[in-house]
Amino acid sequence: MWISTKAQYGLRALIEIGREDGRAVPLKDVAERQGLSQHYLEQIASNLRRAGFIRSIRGAHGGYRLARAAEEIRAYDVVTALEGSLAPVSCVEENHVCDGQHVCGTLNLWQRVDQAVRDVLGGTTLADLIRESQVQEHARLLQLEVPPEAVGQGAAPR
Repeated sequence: MWISTKAQYGLRALIEIGREDGRAVPLKDVAERQGLSQHYLEQIASNLRRAGFIRSIRGAHGGYRLARAAEEIRAYDVVTALEGSLAPVSCVEENHVCDGQHVCGTLNLWQRVDQAVRDVLGGTTLADLIRESQVQEHARLLQLEVPPEAVGQGAAPR
């Protein structure tokens, strides 16, 4: 299992869009804030729109907004919509028939890995990711508030 940049950037874009509380966000703004290629982001946004996570708004103040509440969007659904199967090996994918499963000593391991990924991604909503990103941003801002004379003296952020 390898999570591609498509899924990583897709989640990052959804976080940026979701942080705007319903305001349409131009992809240009998302690309700039996240340091991503706007062209690649447009392809990802097209997939996210088709999957029902975002909707496009036309006009002078157009862009993208979430198509449903952030609490209703699970990371697992986003990643699988952009990636397909997340199974670590093909033998744990649905409907896969393996001739060697009766002698395979690793099947249970791969099933546990698959379930762990499903549990983590399935138990994480876009709202959770938005909150986490806001906490991280707040922590970065606090670090920036350390006065220059305190640097190197072990001073805690104000």
